[in-house]
Amino acid sequence: MSNMVRVALDAMGGDNAPGAVIQGALDALSERKDVSVILVGREEVIRAQLEGKTYDTERLSIVHAPEEITNNEAPVKAIRTKKNSSIVVGLNLVKKGEADAFVSAGCTGAVLVGGQLIVGRIRGVDRPPLAPLIPTGEGVSLLIDCGANVDARPDHLVQFARMGSIYMESVVGVKNPRVAIVNIGAEAEKGNALVKETYPLLEACEDINFVGNIEARDIPKGGADVIVCEAFVGNVILKLYEGLGSVLIKKIKGGMMSSLRSKIGALMVKPALKKTLAQFDASEYGGAPMLGLKGLVVKTHGSSDAKEVKNTILQCITFQEEEIPAKIAAHLNPDRVDDVKEKENGI
Repeated sequence: MSNMVRVALDAMGGDNAPGAVIQGALDALSERKDVSVILVGREEVIRAQLEGKTYDTERLSIVHAPEEITNNEAPVKAIRTKKNSSIVVGLNLVKKGEADAFVSAGCTGAVLVGGQLIVGRIRGVDRPPLAPLIPTGEGVSLLIDCGANVDARPDHLVQFARMGSIYMESVVGVKNPRVAIVNIGAEAEKGNALVKETYPLLEACEDINFVGNIEARDIPKGGADVIVCEAFVGNVILKLYEGLGSVLIKKIKGGMMSSLRSKIGALMVKPALKKTLAQFDASEYGGAPMLGLKGLVVKTHGSSDAKEVKNTILQCITFQEEEIPAKIAAHLNPDRVDDVKEKENGI
């Protein structure tokens, strides 16, 4: 039990909550024995969803949180006034060391604000970014930032690059990951003021493998392992990626069902095609961790189904095993590695 990774899950957050969220938790418990889940939300609602289901009662618990934070509320005010909301209660479990991670498909703004105010930033981290894995022709790349900091400065982007490199090497296993900054051309002199100012700073970083600019069309090809940008650009890339991927998959499936001949062909290629299409299914890669915090906070899509919730929970196991917060603290501030130790000791 000492190696059990404890994940606090916002049972009330997301378009498909609580049903799909709770089912995702049960699926995660069924798939792995080294994870436990704390369902945070209205207890009577959660218990009604669990009725008649089979699960390991020793690895599933409930923490009552009668309030909810909606997408229509101001995040800062909601975090400060709704102390009994599922988001605030879940984040406090991480802060107190009663959970190793917090996962939510709920209000993004509240999760971002709460992550910083409650869990807290590692010393030296200015702006914690959201960093999802996105599928490419070469495997996956880390898109950093995709939604947390729309007005980032050059020094913020440099930190994103360094934290992203640590994540890709430790969690994904990519040695010496290639880092690129999103731009409208490959030439160093191109781009807006932010990119032009950031480029030489990244080039001067000896602790990252900076390979220059990357155009949007080269991201799906796997042109870099860490894709650096401010959140406005990153969110546009992510949403276009998801939308285009969904349309292409539907078109391929529709085309294969358009005639008798195509249906016969579909039966022959179905196994290989299913495996290939799965690689471009966003739900396979879990949520977006908020890097730079003292504990793990993961934001998954508001439209997450049970499969994506399950994969996001399982994603937390690797993050915890690799001690990512401690590695980021040590890498960014070698003399201040006590940050995470303080959190672990409840200080």
